[in-house]
Amino acid sequence: MIFPPHCKCIGYAGNKPVGDRVYFLSEYLIHEVPDGFEILAVKPADGDGLMRDIESVTQIAGPDDVYMYPEPVVLHNRGDLIKKALQTNKRCTIFTGIEEHMIFICDPDPASLLTVHVYDVTPPRPHLAGTVQTLDEAGIFGELEITFQYHVRDIRETQADVYPCKAGGFSRTIDSDRLTGDEHVAGCMTARQVLKDCYGHDFPLIDICPANAVTEEPFIARCCRAERSGVQTLNGKKGVVVHWGASPKQIADALYACIHEWRNG
Repeated sequence: MIFPPHCKCIGYAGNKPVGDRVYFLSEYLIHEVPDGFEILAVKPADGDGLMRDIESVTQIAGPDDVYMYPEPVVLHNRGDLIKKALQTNKRCTIFTGIEEHMIFICDPDPASLLTVHVYDVTPPRPHLAGTVQTLDEAGIFGELEITFQYHVRDIRETQADVYPCKAGGFSRTIDSDRLTGDEHVAGCMTARQVLKDCYGHDFPLIDICPANAVTEEPFIARCCRAERSGVQTLNGKKGVVVHWGASPKQIADALYACIHEWRNG
Protein backbone atom coordinates (compact mmCIF):
# COMPACT_ATOMS: atom_id res chain seq x y z
CA MET A 1 0.00 0.00 0.00
CA ILE A 2 1.21 3.49 -0.86
CA PHE A 3 -0.37 6.11 1.38
CA PRO A 4 1.72 9.30 1.66
CA PRO A 5 2.03 10.53 5.25
CA HIS A 6 0.94 14.08 4.41
CA CYS A 7 -0.51 16.06 1.53
CA LYS A 8 2.53 18.39 1.54
CA CYS A 9 4.61 15.75 -0.27
CA ILE A 10 2.09 15.51 -3.13
CA GLY A 11 1.99 17.94 -6.03
CA TYR A 12 -0.78 18.52 -8.55
CA ALA A 13 0.36 18.82 -12.16
CA GLY A 14 -2.33 20.21 -14.43
CA ASN A 15 -0.02 22.36 -16.55
CA LYS A 16 3.60 23.54 -16.56
CA PRO A 17 3.83 27.24 -15.65
CA VAL A 18 7.54 26.87 -14.77
CA GLY A 19 8.42 23.96 -17.04
CA ASP A 20 9.49 20.51 -15.88
CA ARG A 21 10.19 21.45 -12.29
CA VAL A 22 8.58 20.45 -9.01
CA TYR A 23 8.42 21.78 -5.47
CA PHE A 24 11.37 20.56 -3.41
CA LEU A 25 9.17 18.59 -0.96
CA SER A 26 7.33 16.70 -3.70
CA GLU A 27 7.57 12.92 -3.65
CA TYR A 28 4.49 12.25 -5.77
CA LEU A 29 2.51 14.01 -8.48
CA ILE A 30 -1.15 13.76 -9.32
CA HIS A 31 -0.81 14.38 -13.03
CA GLU A 32 -3.79 15.43 -15.10
CA VAL A 33 -3.87 13.64 -18.48
CA PRO A 34 -6.50 13.57 -21.27
CA ASP A 35 -8.05 10.34 -19.95
CA GLY A 36 -8.11 11.36 -16.29
CA PHE A 37 -5.21 11.21 -13.84
CA GLU A 38 -2.01 9.28 -13.36
CA ILE A 39 0.01 8.95 -10.17
CA LEU A 40 3.74 9.56 -10.47
CA ALA A 41 6.61 9.10 -8.04
CA VAL A 42 9.15 11.89 -8.49
CA LYS A 43 12.56 12.68 -7.10
CA PRO A 44 13.54 16.36 -7.15
CA ALA A 45 17.14 17.08 -8.07
CA ASP A 46 19.54 18.37 -5.43
CA GLY A 47 19.71 22.12 -5.11
CA ASP A 48 18.89 25.15 -2.98
CA GLY A 49 15.74 26.55 -4.56
CA LEU A 50 12.14 25.74 -3.72
CA MET A 51 11.47 24.66 -7.30
CA ARG A 52 13.76 21.88 -8.55
CA ASP A 53 14.45 19.99 -11.73
CA ILE A 54 13.21 16.40 -11.74
CA GLU A 55 15.92 13.80 -11.29
CA SER A 56 13.62 10.81 -11.88
CA VAL A 57 9.95 10.02 -12.44
CA THR A 58 8.10 6.69 -12.25
CA GLN A 59 4.47 5.98 -13.02
CA ILE A 60 2.70 4.27 -10.12
CA ALA A 61 -0.72 4.04 -11.76
CA GLY A 62 -2.26 5.09 -15.06
CA PRO A 63 -5.69 6.64 -15.63
CA ASP A 64 -7.42 3.26 -15.98
CA ASP A 65 -6.38 2.41 -12.42
CA VAL A 66 -7.13 5.77 -10.80
CA TYR A 67 -10.42 6.94 -9.29
CA MET A 68 -11.13 10.52 -8.24
CA TYR A 69 -13.32 10.38 -5.13
CA PRO A 70 -16.26 12.72 -5.82
CA GLU A 71 -16.86 14.22 -2.36
CA PRO A 72 -14.60 16.27 -0.07
CA VAL A 73 -13.25 14.32 2.90
CA VAL A 74 -11.33 14.83 6.14
CA LEU A 75 -7.80 14.08 4.95
CA HIS A 76 -6.52 13.42 8.47
CA ASN A 77 -8.98 10.57 8.97
CA ARG A 78 -6.62 8.03 7.45
CA GLY A 79 -8.52 4.98 8.66
CA ASP A 80 -11.70 6.23 7.00
CA LEU A 81 -9.83 6.97 3.76
CA ILE A 82 -8.44 3.43 3.62
CA LYS A 83 -11.97 2.04 4.02
CA LYS A 84 -13.29 4.37 1.31
CA ALA A 85 -10.45 3.41 -1.05
CA LEU A 86 -11.21 -0.28 -0.58
CA GLN A 87 -14.74 0.33 -1.85
CA THR A 88 -13.78 1.96 -5.17
CA ASN A 89 -12.46 -1.22 -6.85
CA LYS A 90 -9.56 0.77 -8.28
CA ARG A 91 -5.86 0.42 -7.51
CA CYS A 92 -5.56 4.10 -6.65
CA THR A 93 -8.04 6.57 -5.21
CA ILE A 94 -7.46 10.32 -5.09
CA PHE A 95 -9.12 12.27 -2.28
CA THR A 96 -9.70 16.01 -2.04
CA GLY A 97 -9.92 17.56 1.40
CA ILE A 98 -12.40 20.12 2.60
CA GLU A 99 -9.58 22.68 2.28
CA GLU A 100 -8.81 21.51 -1.33
CA HIS A 101 -5.56 19.70 -0.50
CA MET A 102 -5.19 16.27 -2.09
CA ILE A 103 -3.89 12.85 -1.15
CA PHE A 104 -4.09 9.38 -2.65
CA ILE A 105 -4.02 5.73 -1.64
CA CYS A 106 -2.65 3.07 -3.96
CA ASP A 107 -3.26 -0.65 -3.37
CA PRO A 108 -5.18 -0.16 -0.08
CA ASP A 109 -4.59 -2.91 2.46
CA PRO A 110 -7.37 -3.69 4.97
CA ALA A 111 -4.80 -5.41 7.19
CA SER A 112 -3.20 -2.02 7.83
CA LEU A 113 -6.19 -1.02 9.98
CA LEU A 114 -6.08 -2.05 13.63
CA THR A 115 -9.52 -2.86 15.06
CA VAL A 116 -10.18 -1.38 18.49
CA HIS A 117 -13.09 -2.87 20.44
CA VAL A 118 -15.33 -0.41 22.28
CA TYR A 119 -17.29 -1.70 25.29
CA ASP A 120 -20.23 0.30 26.63
CA VAL A 121 -23.82 -0.04 27.84
CA THR A 122 -27.17 1.60 27.15
CA PRO A 123 -29.54 3.15 28.26
CA PRO A 124 -28.99 5.98 28.80
CA ARG A 125 -26.86 7.13 25.86
CA PRO A 126 -23.66 5.05 25.56
CA HIS A 127 -21.32 7.95 26.32
CA LEU A 128 -18.06 6.23 25.44
CA ALA A 129 -19.24 4.67 22.19
CA GLY A 130 -20.95 7.88 21.09
CA THR A 131 -17.92 10.03 21.87
CA VAL A 132 -15.51 7.66 20.11
CA GLN A 133 -17.72 7.71 17.01
CA THR A 134 -17.87 11.52 17.00
CA LEU A 135 -14.10 11.86 17.46
CA ASP A 136 -13.46 9.26 14.78
CA GLU A 137 -15.65 11.08 12.26
CA ALA A 138 -13.74 14.30 13.01
CA GLY A 139 -10.43 12.59 12.22
CA ILE A 140 -8.98 12.77 15.74
CA PHE A 141 -7.64 9.22 15.49
CA GLY A 142 -6.62 9.50 11.84
CA GLU A 143 -2.89 9.08 12.26
CA LEU A 144 -3.40 5.89 14.29
CA GLU A 145 -4.96 4.12 11.27
CA ILE A 146 -7.51 2.28 13.38
CA THR A 147 -11.12 1.24 13.00
CA PHE A 148 -13.69 0.46 15.66
CA GLN A 149 -15.98 -2.41 16.50
CA TYR A 150 -18.69 -1.48 18.99
CA HIS A 151 -19.95 -3.81 21.72
CA VAL A 152 -22.82 -1.86 23.29
CA ARG A 153 -24.92 -3.94 25.65
CA ASP A 154 -28.58 -3.05 26.11
CA ILE A 155 -29.01 -3.63 29.83
CA ARG A 156 -32.79 -3.88 29.43
CA GLU A 157 -32.15 -7.35 28.04
CA THR A 158 -31.08 -8.50 31.51
CA GLN A 159 -34.75 -8.28 32.52
CA ALA A 160 -33.65 -7.26 35.99
CA ASP A 161 -36.13 -6.11 38.62
CA VAL A 162 -34.10 -3.01 39.46
CA TYR A 163 -31.64 -0.88 37.47
CA PRO A 164 -28.93 1.59 38.52
CA CYS A 165 -30.56 5.01 38.08
CA LYS A 166 -33.50 7.01 36.77
CA ALA A 167 -31.38 8.47 33.95
CA GLY A 168 -32.01 5.31 31.95
CA GLY A 169 -35.78 5.74 32.13
CA PHE A 170 -36.36 2.66 34.30
CA SER A 171 -39.39 2.24 36.55
CA ARG A 172 -37.44 0.88 39.54
CA THR A 173 -33.91 2.02 40.35
CA ILE A 174 -31.38 1.88 43.15
CA ASP A 175 -31.30 5.66 43.48
CA SER A 176 -35.06 6.22 43.69
CA ASP A 177 -36.83 3.20 45.17
CA ARG A 178 -36.83 1.27 48.43
CA LEU A 179 -35.96 -2.37 47.80
CA THR A 180 -37.31 -5.37 49.69
CA GLY A 181 -34.18 -7.49 49.48
CA ASP A 182 -34.79 -10.26 46.98
CA GLU A 183 -34.84 -8.24 43.73
CA HIS A 184 -32.46 -9.06 40.90
CA VAL A 185 -30.44 -5.90 40.36
CA ALA A 186 -28.59 -4.88 37.18
CA GLY A 187 -25.46 -3.20 38.47
CA CYS A 188 -21.75 -3.32 39.09
CA MET A 189 -19.17 -3.17 41.87
CA THR A 190 -20.37 0.29 42.87
CA ALA A 191 -24.02 -0.80 42.90
CA ARG A 192 -23.11 -3.77 45.09
CA GLN A 193 -21.32 -1.47 47.53
CA VAL A 194 -24.20 1.05 47.64
CA LEU A 195 -26.72 -1.71 48.30
CA LYS A 196 -24.59 -3.20 51.06
CA ASP A 197 -24.19 0.23 52.68
CA CYS A 198 -27.93 0.98 52.47
CA TYR A 199 -29.41 -2.41 53.34
CA GLY A 200 -26.63 -4.26 55.15
CA HIS A 201 -26.64 -7.28 52.86
CA ASP A 202 -25.99 -8.35 49.27
CA PHE A 203 -28.60 -8.57 46.52
CA PRO A 204 -28.66 -10.93 43.52
CA LEU A 205 -26.59 -8.85 41.08
CA ILE A 206 -26.41 -9.04 37.28
CA ASP A 207 -23.03 -7.57 36.32
CA ILE A 208 -23.37 -4.89 33.63
CA CYS A 209 -19.93 -3.27 33.92
CA PRO A 210 -18.53 -2.74 30.38
CA ALA A 211 -14.97 -3.32 31.57
CA ASN A 212 -15.89 -6.75 32.90
CA ALA A 213 -17.39 -7.68 29.51
CA VAL A 214 -14.09 -7.40 27.61
CA THR A 215 -13.37 -10.40 25.36
CA GLU A 216 -11.33 -8.81 22.52
CA GLU A 217 -8.19 -6.69 22.25
CA PRO A 218 -7.11 -3.99 21.99
CA PHE A 219 -10.09 -2.46 23.75
CA ILE A 220 -11.43 0.68 25.35
CA ALA A 221 -14.10 0.28 28.01
CA ARG A 222 -16.03 2.46 30.42
CA CYS A 223 -16.17 1.99 34.19
CA CYS A 224 -17.50 4.13 37.06
CA ARG A 225 -14.53 3.31 39.30
CA ALA A 226 -11.82 5.94 38.81
CA GLU A 227 -9.16 3.65 40.28
CA ARG A 228 -9.66 1.21 37.40
CA SER A 229 -8.77 3.80 34.74
CA GLY A 230 -5.70 3.43 32.56
CA VAL A 231 -3.93 1.05 30.18
CA GLN A 232 -4.12 -2.48 31.55
CA THR A 233 -4.92 -6.13 30.93
CA LEU A 234 -8.44 -7.36 31.71
CA ASN A 235 -9.62 -10.92 31.21
CA GLY A 236 -6.27 -11.56 29.52
CA LYS A 237 -6.89 -8.77 26.97
CA LYS A 238 -4.90 -5.57 26.65
CA GLY A 239 -6.58 -2.19 26.41
CA VAL A 240 -7.60 0.90 28.34
CA VAL A 241 -10.38 1.78 30.76
CA VAL A 242 -11.80 5.30 31.02
CA HIS A 243 -14.00 6.74 33.74
CA TRP A 244 -17.77 6.83 33.26
CA GLY A 245 -17.83 10.60 32.69
CA ALA A 246 -14.53 10.97 30.81
CA SER A 247 -14.25 14.02 28.55
CA PRO A 248 -13.63 13.70 24.80
CA LYS A 249 -10.00 14.73 25.32
CA GLN A 250 -9.52 12.18 28.09
CA ILE A 251 -10.99 9.48 25.85
CA ALA A 252 -8.76 10.50 22.93
CA ASP A 253 -5.66 10.63 25.15
CA ALA A 254 -6.49 7.21 26.59
CA LEU A 255 -6.84 5.68 23.14
CA TYR A 256 -3.55 7.18 21.96
CA ALA A 257 -1.81 5.81 25.06
CA CYS A 258 -3.39 2.40 24.50
CA ILE A 259 -2.37 2.16 20.84
CA HIS A 260 1.15 3.41 21.61
CA GLU A 261 1.48 0.69 24.25
CA TRP A 262 -0.02 -1.91 21.91
CA ARG A 263 2.39 -1.17 19.07
CA ASN A 264 5.51 -0.27 21.01
CA GLY A 265 5.15 -1.88 24.42
